Amino acid sequence: MKKRNLPSAKVSARPGVSSDISPQALQRWCPEVRSALEGDQPTISVLDPIGADMWGDGVTAKRIGAALRAIGSVPVTVNVNSPGGDYFEGLAIYNLLREHPEPVTVNILGIAASAASVIAMAGDEVRIARAGFLMIHNTWIGAAGDRHGLREVADWLEPFDATAVEIYAA
Repeated sequence: MKKRNLPSAKVSARPGVSSDISPQALQRWCPEVRSALEGDQPTISVLDPIGADMWGDGVTAKRIGAALRAIGSVPVTVNVNSPGGDYFEGLAIYNLLREHPEPVTVNILGIAASAASVIAMAGDEVRIARAGFLMIHNTWIGAAGDRHGLREVADWLEPFDATAVEIYAA
């Protein structure tokens, strides 16, 4: 299978920017990212919020990169059921999967929401369960300040929305 020519996502972080997941979402997903050999097809399961929490749980680029190195240069399947999370961590994971030298198949098992929806777009083939969901939205952060400061934050978010749109469209 030939790799699609998709745009790379630029990852940059701004000091003081973080992403929060609601306690209800955290309770619904058990921390788990693992690389396993199911038959002849290496599989990475993304069944957790995107980005590390204070306990070190969550799906991170570091963990996905390690799984891809362990798998080697063979086709890989990525199973996703995640509420999303840290957009920048999602972009880094997207780029790691796009750089994998062999075909990547993404299966959306339940939901690929927010940052997880960006990760799902890294597949050369993207499959969604009949009862699966893909949830996308503009990037968002918590911000405080006057109208000038908030306008600056809104302008700062604009290129991240544009990057996501390019990824989804491709």
